[in-house]
Amino acid sequence: MRIFAVDLGKVRTGLAVSDQTGSIAVPAGTVVQRDIKKLVLQVSDEAKKQKADLIIVGHPRNMDGSCGESAHFAENFAIELEKESGIPIKLWDERMTTMSAIGILNETNTRGKKRKTVIDTVAATIILQDYLDSINNNQL
Repeated sequence: MRIFAVDLGKVRTGLAVSDQTGSIAVPAGTVVQRDIKKLVLQVSDEAKKQKADLIIVGHPRNMDGSCGESAHFAENFAIELEKESGIPIKLWDERMTTMSAIGILNETNTRGKKRKTVIDTVAATIILQDYLDSINNNQL
């Protein structure tokens, strides 16, 4: 099963995809798009190109677990993406993934423009790997 992940942003949206076995998440790029309708189309096209069986959309809940504006934005995006792509969508709690991505980029000394262009893709990869680890650990 190939799983695709989205770290939704207002300007940049990170993408990641699993290997065929559903064990490892790998970066799949970043989409720069402010128009939500165009973003849905671009992400849908990429998910289909990757032959995704499931799409994970990062769900940015507040630290207390409540849903704010960003979480509702992700929920609405997920609904539209599922309609457009025909691929099942699952929202996945993404609390602290951007902080984890920043930590990884600090460790690799990735700075400036390079950092800005990859942080969302790194976050999407972390979201997907977290999801993959959770389902693989439940299968043991």
